[in-house]
Amino acid sequence: MKPTKKRGKSRLDKSQPLLRQLAAVPAKLFGAFRQQYGAICFRYCDGGPKIEILVITSRESARWVIPKGWPMKGKKPFEAAAIEAWEEAGVRGAVRRKPVGRYTYLKEFDDGDVAPCIVDLFQIEVTEIGNDFKEQGQRILEWVSPDEAARRVREVELKSLLVEFEPRGQKKSDHG
Repeated sequence: MKPTKKRGKSRLDKSQPLLRQLAAVPAKLFGAFRQQYGAICFRYCDGGPKIEILVITSRESARWVIPKGWPMKGKKPFEAAAIEAWEEAGVRGAVRRKPVGRYTYLKEFDDGDVAPCIVDLFQIEVTEIGNDFKEQGQRILEWVSPDEAARRVREVELKSLLVEFEPRGQKKSDHG
């Protein structure tokens, strides 16, 4: 019989910058960053210049996040971000093909393992809100100001991207 190694599950202090979090688990410094794709879903308020950003809760810890996920075979990054926005939040719209930013964070898996991740972000101007999507009822969805969205999320780099977020390209709601 193999001796079992009692694994002390070191809890990450996620309020710390990524490098400080990684310093607490040095073995992770040598692992490659894993790629994810996320969506900054937004809409214009009352047809005006002000916008609201969609934040959702994560399924496990109910903390505020944005829709994001892993690369999908046969899908371009912006397509994967759009699929995640639909599956996690039931929103569709005009997706920018080029990332509008990126941030890093430590993904904690169910087994307690962690991996550093880079999330490329794609903007989606929401034109459709569905009520029959894959993760409906598993998350809370709220439309908030960019400042409020930044206050709610945990990742420091994502906070600054949300505060500074300016929609790029043509306003789609003018056409419909």
